[in-house]
Amino acid sequence: MSVTVSEPIYMLDPSQNYRPDYKDVEEYRIYNNDQNDEMQKMIYETYRQMHTKQTVDFVRDRTAVWTQFNTIELPIMAALEKLNSFIDESDPDISLPNLVHAFQTAEGIRKAHPDLDWFHLTGLIHDLGKIMAIYGEPQWAVVGDTFAVGCAYGESNVYHELFDRNPDKTNPKYNTKHGIYSEKCGLDKVMMSWGHDEYMYRVLKNHKSCSLPEEALYMIRFHSFYPWHKGGDYYHLCSDKDLQMLDWIREFNKFDLYSKSPELPDIKTLIPYYQSLIDKYIPGLVKF
Repeated sequence: MSVTVSEPIYMLDPSQNYRPDYKDVEEYRIYNNDQNDEMQKMIYETYRQMHTKQTVDFVRDRTAVWTQFNTIELPIMAALEKLNSFIDESDPDISLPNLVHAFQTAEGIRKAHPDLDWFHLTGLIHDLGKIMAIYGEPQWAVVGDTFAVGCAYGESNVYHELFDRNPDKTNPKYNTKHGIYSEKCGLDKVMMSWGHDEYMYRVLKNHKSCSLPEEALYMIRFHSFYPWHKGGDYYHLCSDKDLQMLDWIREFNKFDLYSKSPELPDIKTLIPYYQSLIDKYIPGLVKF
């Protein structure tokens, strides 16, 4: 049964040391297995479980469960509030609640592209699919880089060696270059590892009142597909449309990644503007 819930918007506790340090560009997305670094240990374990358990069968199962859209029904801003205290266990660059990251990303886009209000809103909601973790899905099936299942794993995947324990890697149906797909079939025909990208894309497609442009939906669906848009893998599966959208995803990535900083947004003062965009592009109650 769906219910509507509202909570106070997140406010940072000034007594807590939430603030990340400033980083140079080359210092982002550093992954290792340093057992003396508690954050890196946690990240490695998240990816270990992800790369071991995200099989074709698992993705099909999670898709069937979550696309019933019967977990909760609430407005977008109230859904965002659910990420008040959610911290992504796969992120080596920030330990702030995801709601803060949402506003940081949106504001970065707003400054660079003041006339593209739909792009501002895309930045705000791009990680909203992480709400699955609030309702019981383990983080390894919610966060982190995404990858195609049903074909060979791209070499640029983070911790590529951890796929060795995935049963699909030894399945001749799934472990070839194309696997179950055909050359240039298009990413819309490719099954991605289950996570917040695919889920939020499907939530928005299911919401008949959503009027965000296709570019926004593409960014939401593939922004975590780093092995493609940064690593250069999986191009053999891409259609011409995918390649045309790649510039948009890379432009979005600048703000998703590099807006993580000690500059914390004043969320309460920003709410009216972003609520106006929600009313314009994603009005009403949304089914999750």
